[in-house]
Amino acid sequence: MQNKITALLIDDDAHLREGMKGLLHIYAPQIQILGEAYSVKTGVEAIKNYQPQVVFLDIQLTDGTGFDILEELLAQYGKINTYVVFITAHEQYAIKAFRFSALDFLLKPVDPDELNNVLQKINKVLQKDEGFAHIDLLLENMRKKVDTFKRIALSNADGVHVFDISDIIRCESEDNYTKFYIKNSKPILISKTLKDYEDLLADHGFERIHQSHLINLNYLKSYIKKEGGYIIMADEAHVPISQRKKERLQEILKNL
Repeated sequence: MQNKITALLIDDDAHLREGMKGLLHIYAPQIQILGEAYSVKTGVEAIKNYQPQVVFLDIQLTDGTGFDILEELLAQYGKINTYVVFITAHEQYAIKAFRFSALDFLLKPVDPDELNNVLQKINKVLQKDEGFAHIDLLLENMRKKVDTFKRIALSNADGVHVFDISDIIRCESEDNYTKFYIKNSKPILISKTLKDYEDLLADHGFERIHQSHLINLNYLKSYIKKEGGYIIMADEAHVPISQRKKERLQEILKNL
């Protein structure tokens, strides 16, 4: 029998709260809903009163946003002590911020498969009791209201690690995982595909030069044309270039 996980629903739409309770009843009977809230004020009070392990938090509320709730909790306690899953409509800026912060979100209407993926992660994280420092990164990004984020949270079996994007030298695909090579740090393996990070880092000077390799152009040291062509990076790694990427890379090098 699975251990019970205590949770709170915060959404200003009563119908959506009912729908979410129905989904959780079917797909996650181990989750015990302690209470509900519909606003920033009632949400903060409910979290303080119930102290749930998980909060399913809508972004847009009657008197503010879900981010306001987290800011209020940080102001009062100095940290967040609950796992937060955001529920949102298609708000591209917020979704981008979630991805850079390694935070979970569900799009309305909630898809059962996506919910199941999030629930599996909740179980793993709560077993590790790793803390929620990446929420600080999310709020930092939301306060700035800029599209170009400076730091990224990477979540793996050891916990959540926050790095300056400018310190990432390169990323390498390992099946459905991505290995990050980072300046002055050990490599870190993340359970997401290289494609996920190719999209996320495209605006930060990263270029995918091979099916298995995404590089930070700022760390490109040499382009060697012999032996089929390869790159030497600042960490002395020799990175192959796919045939179809050579022309694109040569064009980039001309403009550097």
